[in-house]
Amino acid sequence: MCKILKIFNETETIKTFRVDCKLNHDPGQFVEISVFNFGEVPISISSFSKKYIELSIRRVGRVTNAIHRLKEGDMVGIRGPYGKGYPISEMKNSNINIIGGGCGVAPLRSVILYLKKFRKEYKEVNIFLGFRSPDDILFKKEIEDWMNNNKFKFNVYLTVDKVTDEWKYEKGVITKLLEEKEIDNENSYALMCGPPIMIKYCIETLKNKNFKDEQIYISLERRMKCGIGKCGHCMINDKYVCLDGPVFNYSEGKFLED
Repeated sequence: MCKILKIFNETETIKTFRVDCKLNHDPGQFVEISVFNFGEVPISISSFSKKYIELSIRRVGRVTNAIHRLKEGDMVGIRGPYGKGYPISEMKNSNINIIGGGCGVAPLRSVILYLKKFRKEYKEVNIFLGFRSPDDILFKKEIEDWMNNNKFKFNVYLTVDKVTDEWKYEKGVITKLLEEKEIDNENSYALMCGPPIMIKYCIETLKNKNFKDEQIYISLERRMKCGIGKCGHCMINDKYVCLDGPVFNYSEGKFLED
């Protein structure tokens, strides 16, 4: 049982919960969060810290609605971490391309925070983020910091489908943005999370830029349920997403139809 330390309102339907839970986890792994009398759900860790974990949770069902009603100081159950994350520690001295859409940006935030901490160990870092509208953007203040802080030397590209008069960044789907930017495919990796249709077309774009399957990592996190390979809910072919993933190298993941 862990205490909720702080709650951040991201959008109308998404909150980030900072929980007093110290875990040694890899970026891209997940935990099961539970509320008594309501149940539990698997949620990707959206932070990278030894002091706490942060979980960015969208209000979509019975359990997540119960979580959204909680306040700072309330207790939740946490078990984990589970699954395989992005093998970012094995990509040192490489170019990193992070591609996220909508809620899929949450687990990728843990990768970005990892890169902030170990920035000198990596070469060029390109971050492509896409949302439906400015109101749907997660981690707004942080994204601006990633954009403007010269210390990080991140190349951040932000786009939305529907713009407002005040919008000053890119417009359109993330695949269009990815097509327009020059990306070095030598000694490079692409790490993705987002809607399946986004992942599909982003992979096509990367392949057109001569990325190989082995250079691409995708997350199938939304398939998970129990987290320990018992319920069979996340099984695709002979793989359990919660055990063998949720992050897969595309050389393997391309055979797992989501």
